[in-house]
Amino acid sequence: MKPPLDLRGLPKAELHLHLEGSIEPATAVQLAARHGAAISEKEVAARYAPGDFAGFLEAFKWVTSFLRAPEDYALVATRLAQSLVRQNVLYAEVTLSIGVMLRRDQDPLANFTAIRNAASEVPGIRFAWIFDAVRQFGPQAAMEAARIAASAQKEGVVAFGLGGDELALPAADFRRVYEFAAAQGLHRLVHAGEIGGAEQVREAVELLGAERIGHGIAAMHSERTMEDLAARGVTLEVCPTSNLRTGALARQLGKSEARASEHPLGLFLRRGLSVTLGSDDPAMFDTTLAGEYELAQGMGLSPAELMTLAEAGFSASFLPEADLIGLLRSFQERSTAAGAQDLV
Repeated sequence: MKPPLDLRGLPKAELHLHLEGSIEPATAVQLAARHGAAISEKEVAARYAPGDFAGFLEAFKWVTSFLRAPEDYALVATRLAQSLVRQNVLYAEVTLSIGVMLRRDQDPLANFTAIRNAASEVPGIRFAWIFDAVRQFGPQAAMEAARIAASAQKEGVVAFGLGGDELALPAADFRRVYEFAAAQGLHRLVHAGEIGGAEQVREAVELLGAERIGHGIAAMHSERTMEDLAARGVTLEVCPTSNLRTGALARQLGKSEARASEHPLGLFLRRGLSVTLGSDDPAMFDTTLAGEYELAQGMGLSPAELMTLAEAGFSASFLPEADLIGLLRSFQERSTAAGAQDLV
């Protein structure tokens, strides 16, 4: 009999992960105390409690208000790196909300230096970084974030992304920003099809040149969109727990509540799309990347499909080809130890 697939021991890559969303309640309490605010872990957990997407954005805004200095970001980076290593994550592309830093008149590059240095001190994992703008802050602010991203490529920034409320402004407003990012050699990401429709996914690809889509679950409503994504090789960074906790999946289904079994993850795999699993804002959604694999298994995905997801985490990354080959080799070797000998 074949041994069961060890999901905890399975080597993983994490491509959809927001540093600010990884702030655990205990860390939030510590950060708040640094700045003279007294809060409890219970209060943080209540702020993080399930709700709608607007409530999530408010919680994100609240918890990031305690990130005021480079050393605050360094603390969060250290704890995130340690958590990822415990989950057997070999590689992570972590998104930093440069848009929020700029909005708060911080120095993004000083924060980034502290983050990068702190993360590098945790052995067993490799990092790359994505600088993110906030859609509702507008294209001018997004261009400033893109320029900062372009200036930091030698320090490990691999991509520029656009998060926030995807319905706040049309994709076309950011066309010039993404043209600049492409000209500077940055990879391009867009959050789309989370609470918006399949048309937002198509616009992200066709107008902005997105190489990966954050979430993209609305593609399930459109055969044309799924076929186009598969043909172009655009990857969907799927985050099931996030979609349940923010109400995004329920909204897509036209329901007040949704179940994990209704998530389109399996559909996307069967249609031949490139899909990865992500934890998104793990502390805020009480999840981990390892937990996402367990949830996917509970949704009925086969061991072979879980292995497809795990391998895609590496192959859909923005690693240089030579580095990717090495990490894929490590993934395959270490997958054997996780009971996946016949699945790689």
